[in-house]
Amino acid sequence: MSWLYQADASITSLPALVRARTGGLDKTFIRNADGRDFSFADFWTLSGRIARALAEAGVEKGDRVAVQVEKSPEVIALFLACARAGAIFLPLNTAYTLAELDYFVGDAEPKIIVVAPERVSALADLAARHNATVLSLGVAGDGTMMDAANAGDGAFADAKIGWDDLVAILYTSGTTGRSKGAMLTHGNLASNALALVDTWRFTSGDTLLHALPVYHTHGLFTATNTLMLSGGTMLFRPKFDADEALRLLPRATAMMGVPTFYTRLLQHPGLTREATAHMRLFVSGSAPLLAETHAEFEARTGHAILERYGMTETNMNTSNPYEGPRLAGTVGRPLPGVEVRVTDPASAATLPAGEVGMIEVRGPNVFRGYWRMPEKTAEELRADGFFITGDLGRIGADGYVSIVGRGKDLIITGGFNVYPKEVETEIDLIEGVIESAVIGLPHRDFGEGVTAVVVTDKARAPSEAAILAHLQSRLAKFKLPKRVLFVEDLPRNAMGKVQKALMRQTYAGLYG
Repeated sequence: MSWLYQADASITSLPALVRARTGGLDKTFIRNADGRDFSFADFWTLSGRIARALAEAGVEKGDRVAVQVEKSPEVIALFLACARAGAIFLPLNTAYTLAELDYFVGDAEPKIIVVAPERVSALADLAARHNATVLSLGVAGDGTMMDAANAGDGAFADAKIGWDDLVAILYTSGTTGRSKGAMLTHGNLASNALALVDTWRFTSGDTLLHALPVYHTHGLFTATNTLMLSGGTMLFRPKFDADEALRLLPRATAMMGVPTFYTRLLQHPGLTREATAHMRLFVSGSAPLLAETHAEFEARTGHAILERYGMTETNMNTSNPYEGPRLAGTVGRPLPGVEVRVTDPASAATLPAGEVGMIEVRGPNVFRGYWRMPEKTAEELRADGFFITGDLGRIGADGYVSIVGRGKDLIITGGFNVYPKEVETEIDLIEGVIESAVIGLPHRDFGEGVTAVVVTDKARAPSEAAILAHLQSRLAKFKLPKRVLFVEDLPRNAMGKVQKALMRQTYAGLYG
């Protein structure tokens, strides 16, 4: 991993890289929604104070620090503090219940659990059962952790760390079983951030509108680390609000979001070319962006949204180009240093361009494995270093990668394979359809019955018969839905991904 930063062989960790690039800059890094600004120099000092407080609380290299708090600049400083102390940062969704936390804490065995001040008492019993200490952190920079951090100065001697040392464990969503902890190293995060700085042309002149959560890799690593290593500024907001986003866009040059951000902006009358004239880049990820959204956004603003492809275990893998065609329905080409191949799910043989198969990824961005799950790690990390993503897709002759769907979402009906994305694309073209999700449900005759779950515009909603009639001329008979179900909204997780596993449970008895 020494190639990550060849200018100085002593730089062998993410914090060392941050310090070398921006640690002493007297330039604003974070402009928080509450009016507090943090320069890079301030931020480095703050992370040192927190690292010292963690050390005084007994945190040593390799210890885990679990964090379930609302978004604030101090959360990002806490991550950097853990990295400087050699500890492993464990971000947890703020929506997790005590029962869910009990699993994560029991599995990761953190030395420290950081929660909002008002939740300290609720966590007391859980922490005691798992021999963890509870500290608090509020959105205004208050709480016992910050009390301890502010009791001293920012002087801290960073732990001796290498690129291959762990810096974070991020748990997967666990929609098909027990959540797995993806182990990420300093090298994983540093290499990916440097690739994105170059690929997306970030500089110290950039200002990013940051409205993503920071318990997920998108907001915590993709956005934050990229700006931290480019010397840019972040307009830090607790959540996305279309009115506020449009107010802030004239002060920004870039925005990273999930597709929901863009559909909400498109519903706002204030989204115009004039409103986005100051912007140079809109990035979308974490869930598929409809081609219709891509086209409508470009027509309204003149900006083609740049879609990319990443996941918890790998950070970012591919990206549509900064310069060149940003093709709707694709996630672009591999990032520098990253290899992508498509293989036959049964034989693992590499498939030629254009054929659909399992997407596999190799590169310095790929995680070390799953925390305390050697068997699962061996199943999904091949001996040659390629990670089996679980995503089905194809690589075109132009090298662009297209995602067809999740491997677990593949429908086998009457012995034929049906890729949900193909059916969804056709349904989404029908007038009056807002979006759709296609799933396979148990069927006595066919094994699985192709089933469409559709959200419509009530003013011009097509009927089930009309949708099926449209599809008959567009798809082979075995791909046609057995039923079309209408819903108000598709169920989604915190990052906007459609929860097909939940829908399969909900409608499991549809065909008897």
